[in-house]
Amino acid sequence: MENKQQSNGMMKENNGVKKKVNWSGSLILASLTGAFGSSFLYGYNLSVVNAPAGYIKKFYNETWERRYGFSVDEGTLTLLWSITVSIFAIGGLVGAIIVTPIVKFFVRKCTLVLNNVFAVAAALLMSLSLLAGSFEMLILGRIIMGVDAGISLSALPMYLSEISPKEIRGSLGQVTAIFICIGVFTGQVLGLPEIFGQESRWPFLFGAIIVPSLIQVVILPFLPESPRYLLLEKHDRSKAEKAFQRFLGKDDVSHEIEEVLAESRVQRNTKLVSIVQLLRTRAVRWQIVTVVVTMGCYQLCGLNAIWYYTNNIFSESGINHETIPYVTLSTGAVETLAAVFSGLVIERLGRRPLLIGGFGLMIVFFAVLTVSLTLQSSVHWLPYLSIFCILAIIASFCIGPGGIPFVLTGEFFQQSQRPAAFMIAGTVNWLSNFAVGLLFPFIQEPALLSTGHRQCWKNQNFMHFYELLSTPTSNECQHLLCRSDLPVFCPA
Repeated sequence: MENKQQSNGMMKENNGVKKKVNWSGSLILASLTGAFGSSFLYGYNLSVVNAPAGYIKKFYNETWERRYGFSVDEGTLTLLWSITVSIFAIGGLVGAIIVTPIVKFFVRKCTLVLNNVFAVAAALLMSLSLLAGSFEMLILGRIIMGVDAGISLSALPMYLSEISPKEIRGSLGQVTAIFICIGVFTGQVLGLPEIFGQESRWPFLFGAIIVPSLIQVVILPFLPESPRYLLLEKHDRSKAEKAFQRFLGKDDVSHEIEEVLAESRVQRNTKLVSIVQLLRTRAVRWQIVTVVVTMGCYQLCGLNAIWYYTNNIFSESGINHETIPYVTLSTGAVETLAAVFSGLVIERLGRRPLLIGGFGLMIVFFAVLTVSLTLQSSVHWLPYLSIFCILAIIASFCIGPGGIPFVLTGEFFQQSQRPAAFMIAGTVNWLSNFAVGLLFPFIQEPALLSTGHRQCWKNQNFMHFYELLSTPTSNECQHLLCRSDLPVFCPA
């Protein structure tokens, strides 16, 4: 009995040591630097167009009048603005489509570094558009910035999933979502009237994109490449061992090397699969369906519409115009805190409970928001309930749905399948994003406002029902992993 207690004590002590070793300085620096120059910029570009929307529309109108001698009509201006917002997603779709050959040729880390060429080019175009008197430069810059985001939102989760120990893979995978939230919040802060949210300063909002890009270019090249890539695709055991040693913070990495080699033996004759080949693989069919549904609902739940058009939504809710920028700031803060909370508990609670809980809460708060927006003209305190519902929807989204789809895509598939899987997930993500960004200004018309929220509520119901039925539990994943005909990787 005494020996057993001693053994248990030693196991606990070893586990404690292991946790400390797992979070090495190189691992933390790689994840933070990678996310700061990648998913941070995605989140930043979701919210950065919100604060200066009125000034940019005025710039469009003045440019149009200077060229053609008459003001642009309201319908055309709304269409131009919708294109400016949603064209970001078209660029993202292009980036998601081309990411597979890029990561194959340039590998994971180099892809993230070289991708900053798009970010810098986009920042220059957008920040100089007012000076040049060309709104086309702003639209073109949004497309190019979308390409950057499309590549990074696939390459970054791929890189993080391959450098992280399996014990903390979910938590480290949430870094992508956390930095999206921080990017959104930063865009809101810089968009305040006291900073860059003024008519003469809004180009600086887009010029600021250069800063995270330069930081990533300076730091990331000095960190190791993915050890899994080095071992499985480059067959360079020596470099893989050194990469594992730096990321894990220990000298003995034989166990990790053997784990990767075991996967290598399973897929010894397997090359990188194409999208068509992956779709034809029966063993991962449900994994593909799960990724497509979760990634589609990640966008179609309508949360990005809140980031694109936050000020308009709060204005419709009856909030005082001078107060709106500061109320908007609270949404980014709530999102960031919820994402950090999710990263802390994901390994304890698992993926499916967070997904089901997050989408389930969104159903409830979207339903309440629909009622609140419908009746707020007759009840003076209902606008405050609308604000609470919006904040609660954001928090519910970030607890689970906001980051887990990226984690699932990295965990569900083998090394050879992962680039194609991320291309599929990215395509669904960006097509859905484009639809939301383009259509929401028209859905937001007063006659259709409650209808739009009812549609979001329907999407949440479908997603919640699907998650209850399909996403595997920990025990089901262990069963799948033990089957030789189902070579997949499942979440907790």
